[in-house]
Amino acid sequence: MRLPRAAGTMSWVILFVAGVMEVFWALMLKQSDGLTKPAYTAAFVIGLVVSMGLLSQAIKVLPVGTAYAVWTGIGAAGTAIFGMLWLDEPRDAIKLVSLVLLIAGIIGLRLSAE
Repeated sequence: MRLPRAAGTMSWVILFVAGVMEVFWALMLKQSDGLTKPAYTAAFVIGLVVSMGLLSQAIKVLPVGTAYAVWTGIGAAGTAIFGMLWLDEPRDAIKLVSLVLLIAGIIGLRLSAE
């Protein structure tokens, strides 16, 4: 059964936002210093709940395997990029090539869902 195109498109938007929220909660987890800083811990929990809630909405329409892979890919790539740009985490050629491949995989999964 094919859903209307608008439902599928909206599900991808929701999934993208869920992935961005995954980046947010991962960064807040880092800032919480092992869940010892209450404000960052609260931000982490809120981000986690929002991210999971949006993911749960997206998989009502999208295949769970594809949606989960895209969600984790956005989270992993986004967190790694943010860490390199703003948290002075190491960057080297292998890491950058791997991120490009990860992003290419996310795009490929999105295109294969058409």
